Amino acid sequence: MTSIKTIQCEDVPALLAQHDTLILDCRDLGDYRNGHMDGAMHSHDDLVEGLIRRGDKSRTMLIYCYSDHRSEHLTEFFTGFGFGSVYNLAGGYNRWQQQGQESGHG
Repeated sequence: MTSIKTIQCEDVPALLAQHDTLILDCRDLGDYRNGHMDGAMHSHDDLVEGLIRRGDKSRTMLIYCYSDHRSEHLTEFFTGFGFGSVYNLAGGYNRWQQQGQESGHG
């Protein structure tokens, strides 16, 4: 089984400052549109497939969902395809909001 890298909300700013991080939101599209982490892309099947085929496997990725269960599976999926720096956000978007972190819209 692949080891999942998990990152705490308070450690995300340092990760984003050090790396050109691709942020994927794997919640429902409506929830994504209502608010998401700044710079996050909605993770849909075509995007995931494209990243697997053409993605830079050395690029750092941060993946989140509501509470971290669905994103954990997607993190494991990317890691299984050879992506080396993939992080699952502990507690997901719910914890991100509870800690008062900034979010984007639209």
